[in-house]
Amino acid sequence: MVFTLGFSISANIVKAQQPSVDSALMDRVSTLEQQIADQKPGESHFMVVGLATFGFVQSKTTYTPFGGPSQSVKTNSLGDADRYELSPMLLWRHGTKFLVEFEPSFDGNSLGVNWANITYFAAPGLAIHAGYFVLPFGIYNKRLAAGWIDKVASDPVGVDLPGTDFGIGVSGGMPLGNMKWSYDLSLTNGLQLLPDGEIQNAGIVDNNRNKTVTGRFALLPFSNSSLEIGLSGLYGCVADAGSNYNNAKTTMYGLDLSYVKTFKPILINLKGQYSRINVNGQNYIKPTDSSAYTFDNKTTSAFAQISIRPVTAGNKILKNLELAFRYVNFTTPGNSLWGQNYDEEDIGLDYWLTWRTVIKFTYAKTHSFSTANVSAGGVGGVTDTSNIYLQFSIQF
Repeated sequence: MVFTLGFSISANIVKAQQPSVDSALMDRVSTLEQQIADQKPGESHFMVVGLATFGFVQSKTTYTPFGGPSQSVKTNSLGDADRYELSPMLLWRHGTKFLVEFEPSFDGNSLGVNWANITYFAAPGLAIHAGYFVLPFGIYNKRLAAGWIDKVASDPVGVDLPGTDFGIGVSGGMPLGNMKWSYDLSLTNGLQLLPDGEIQNAGIVDNNRNKTVTGRFALLPFSNSSLEIGLSGLYGCVADAGSNYNNAKTTMYGLDLSYVKTFKPILINLKGQYSRINVNGQNYIKPTDSSAYTFDNKTTSAFAQISIRPVTAGNKILKNLELAFRYVNFTTPGNSLWGQNYDEEDIGLDYWLTWRTVIKFTYAKTHSFSTANVSAGGVGGVTDTSNIYLQFSIQF
């Protein structure tokens, strides 16, 4: 009887505790299920991409001052400090709406950042982004500057502005009948006017209370998207707050073209860009005697490039070769401290090991005629340079 009574009491106690035990277990299971649901495959991805470039350059520079004898200097360098780069890009996608991009870069001298940006894909044809990014002006800086994309070893002179800046932007595109069009707009800190009339990026702390608007609109008139025509513009204040250049503003505009088409067995690739930088009239100070002087502060830059590759040739070696030619013109303001008329011709032969790995041999010849104000401290004369590049580039 005692055993029966004890068993009955124990059974009732266990039965009374069972609901609380089951409830705690179900709570834990529910929490784990929610954690697993938050980490569904395909919802979040981390990827490392980027590029690496290494090369050799041999240069000969001849400077002839106005009315003086010529002077020549020869140099050669392994690594090629102007074009050596290691830039891994870290990409993290959170769900289907957010993308985080971060690209540090080592150029042989310093460690910097090319890109640090967060993008929200709001709707089809609309992406909103914020951070540190390449401004939407022209096609070279944002699309062609990577070593494994560019067809010659050097960058065209004069395309560095407007460069990279801190701000917000929107971009996207959509069909237009049988055509397509795209847009890319940004609002950023802007540029800064230097005492000699040149402009540079202001950085993460804006130098005035105004912001700069930049945009590019592009049209792809053919259904196969082989041709793209782009129009770019920029407007903003470039004066430091409280400086003598309170009303200084810059206006930029540009036109670019891209055409890629196969005419068997040859693939033809055409790229071109023209841009103009205007800074409204200002009085500058001569470093030589501190007197005021002025000049028409307008700068133009342009490049045109063509490359051909026999992509459908039967010979494996021949089909991986690509011949490229590029012409560059860069004209800075006459009567300034940095005035010059600059011309460059590049010819290159590339061999593609894979679709994103290339060895480039480039010969470049440049000619620069100074239009600087010598009385203000500018340097007059003619500079001629010939460069030979051997470069390896890979995208990873």
